Amino acid sequence: MIKPYLRSFKPYPPGKPVEELRRELGIEGPIIKLASNENPFGPPKKALEALSKAAETLNRYPDPSAYELRRALAQKFGVKESEVVVGNGSNEVLDLLVKACLGPGEEALMSDPSFLMYEKFVTAAGGKIKKIPLKNGKHDLEGYLSLVSEKTRLIFLDHPHNPTGSILTHEVFLAWHRKLPEGVVVVLDEAYGEFINDPARVRPLLFKGERPPVVLLRTFSKAYGLAGLRIGYGIMEEELASVLNAIRQPFNVNTLAQEAARAALEDENYLRFVLEKTWEERKRLTRAFQEMGLKPFPSQANFILVDLGREARPVYEALLRRGVIVRSMEAYGFPTCLRVSIGTPQENTIFLEKLQEVLGGL
Repeated sequence: MIKPYLRSFKPYPPGKPVEELRRELGIEGPIIKLASNENPFGPPKKALEALSKAAETLNRYPDPSAYELRRALAQKFGVKESEVVVGNGSNEVLDLLVKACLGPGEEALMSDPSFLMYEKFVTAAGGKIKKIPLKNGKHDLEGYLSLVSEKTRLIFLDHPHNPTGSILTHEVFLAWHRKLPEGVVVVLDEAYGEFINDPARVRPLLFKGERPPVVLLRTFSKAYGLAGLRIGYGIMEEELASVLNAIRQPFNVNTLAQEAARAALEDENYLRFVLEKTWEERKRLTRAFQEMGLKPFPSQANFILVDLGREARPVYEALLRRGVIVRSMEAYGFPTCLRVSIGTPQENTIFLEKLQEVLGGL
């Protein structure tokens, strides 16, 4: 029989797909999607070339250990291959961490709001999630400390935070980390980590060997433009990595994803282009929002949360009718806000024009 506590589960609410909007509203012209924090510049050229070559071997199973990719990641971050776990998206690594570290009745902590899958994975494992409200749009680290108990096993911190785009400084994180008990694992989920350009940021790998352990999660979905391949990774202490690799599915990452990710890591010019364009457009959108009299949250990610000062749902729906998809934030506790992914310069210009039009007409 189905476990009773799973009956109330609802599917994860992804951003509205372009074709779904086209069908719903009968839009025939171009549609701009700025809702899912995707990379708008397309995949790296080297990754596409690697995909073409790897396709010739699809009659064979993939490398079960993803050794070449783990070796490339280990070289990039200055760690051992045995400290790297590759997953079918960083989501899989999150799920494995919960399975490895948390038992029925044990607890995990997360901010409220935060990535919805933290709660899903913990609840599915029979654990209990405790939520700490944000403080001024950031993780309330003192609030986390107040809820740590002898049952606490995992602490989740998305960094930058989604949806506010805020980060923690290394100095603040270090002082907080020293107050934690040894029996927990801190998960620093840096799905948007490459987009941080604040030098005061947390440096998670400097905590290697420290107690409690700090796990760094990253993905190829955002900065590297490979969201459709579903591949991510975690860097953690060797013993924990060994357990995750022992309990994961065999052949969990397909050949195409492994080869494209390895090629993407080598394409440094592509990554530099994506980051520089994102930083440039992040500044432009922030300035434009301010000039409209809106209140953007300071962001270190590839998205911006902007407070409209009014109910955001009508603005969201009006933008949909004009072929622009952004993300409404009621479910995250920000009913007057929209989250806007940073698109290409052309997409951002069109979005700003449509937003100005909508705000002037409501």
